[in-house]
Amino acid sequence: QLLQRLSQATGCDRVVDVGAGQGHLSRFLAFGLGFSVTAVEGDGRLAGMAERFDRELLRELGKMGVPGNEGSPRHCQNPPRRRRCPPSPLTPRGPCHVAGRLDPGAPWGEFLLPPDPPGPGPAARNPLGGPGGSEGGQRVLVTGLHACGDLSPALLRHFARSPAVAAVASVACCYMKLSTPPEPLDSLPGYPLSAWVASLPGHELSYRAREAACHALEEYAGRLDGESGCLRAHCYRAVLETLIRAADPGKKHPGVQTVKKAHALSFSQYARLGLPRVGLDPATVPLDSVAVGAMLEEQHKVVAFFSLTLLLAPLVETLILLDRLLYLREQGFQCALVPLFDPRFSPRNLVLVAARTPLGAVLSGLDEDSSEDEDTGVAEPPGEGQS
Repeated sequence: QLLQRLSQATGCDRVVDVGAGQGHLSRFLAFGLGFSVTAVEGDGRLAGMAERFDRELLRELGKMGVPGNEGSPRHCQNPPRRRRCPPSPLTPRGPCHVAGRLDPGAPWGEFLLPPDPPGPGPAARNPLGGPGGSEGGQRVLVTGLHACGDLSPALLRHFARSPAVAAVASVACCYMKLSTPPEPLDSLPGYPLSAWVASLPGHELSYRAREAACHALEEYAGRLDGESGCLRAHCYRAVLETLIRAADPGKKHPGVQTVKKAHALSFSQYARLGLPRVGLDPATVPLDSVAVGAMLEEQHKVVAFFSLTLLLAPLVETLILLDRLLYLREQGFQCALVPLFDPRFSPRNLVLVAARTPLGAVLSGLDEDSSEDEDTGVAEPPGEGQS
């Protein structure tokens, strides 16, 4: 809905979805809403998967006997979540997928770097205007749904200096991956962006603070209220971190990734799944020692510490997002932070929207659009979010 309103306000029907992943948003925008969509993804494997999903969707439409692959399904899936059904008819034109990474310092028409890893996806090229571009120099809307780390600031910088970008709608993610001074020796940091925040004494944010701001506050509150067994996973991860640092002191903030149903496993089972993900052999790490047992007995302290951390998480996220909003306002742009969806469904629900035209008409009535009854197939009203 927000992108539709931006399209109407700017006269643009071309959308560039950066960090498109497996293309779910791009697919909806192209097939469901009729936008001309270019999906840019830095992981070549995901770009290849996105193209495969596009083909599967077209095959399913063909099985439904939809002439020319047009028309829409009769029913929405997952009705309890009140997901939005695409308007009828579906358009037969899917998104154009491009595998390439964003170079935040390059001009708009030359920003693509080769994907990493390459994967089977299409070769990197410039899809966005400028030399060699396929958009013919036309203006575009840029969106990044949960664009990780420095990718979100890079989108805002490209918008600020590129007249070809009429508007941007950015939903951030993974604040702990932001570069901060003095890390980027030869490039601009992901935080802070604005001159105002950069001038504040003590504006620095530690890795731990930025990582905490990524957690789902509303979901965790529900776990606490229900005395969920899932809380055990926090203690498991804390103990595993201790073992990792003891085995290899050089490993800091290792990305173990989520172990499915960790709370239903014994700690030994959990560790045997997690240690290889950071390059450690479980056979060389003591998993059943007295020290490990003593740490596991401290689960209540881990939960208490994590709860206190999450009380401060909204403050950190607010600082990061207001820094980005102030950066855009310092450049003279119209911009706003909008709690666009329910944080219980997606905790990173705050959308930073900016345009080169007034946003009043875009934002006015957006809440009413979102709160229409279920028969319209529109999502529930926006949540308040963490900020």
